[in-house]
Amino acid sequence: MPKALSHIALIVNHPTRTAHLLTDVFPDARVLREEDPEDSHPEVILALAGLEFALIRGQGPASRNGDHIAFAVTKQEQLDCARRMDALALDYQMARDDTALYFSDYDNHVFELEVVDDVAP
Repeated sequence: MPKALSHIALIVNHPTRTAHLLTDVFPDARVLREEDPEDSHPEVILALAGLEFALIRGQGPASRNGDHIAFAVTKQEQLDCARRMDALALDYQMARDDTALYFSDYDNHVFELEVVDDVAP
């Protein structure tokens, strides 16, 4: 049986641009492998929240739906990310008495920053 997530793969129009967005919002995100346009499967591999994200070149979702990826954060981390999003002029929505912040990448993937009391450092 599965013990943990191995990675999350997202189909995006421009893997490098999406990687820059995520590294701009999350200071602990880091690119592990840059996109190689010569590769038959062009992708960027990004480390974030203890997971690898494979950002694969292709056509992302046509629209947003209820699917999303939620990260557990402290209130301070949520506010710090919101300030970085403000500086990037990136739209986001606060919800559930400001305990949830939602934002989207350029390809309609939705991310949530959920404030939880017991986030491990």
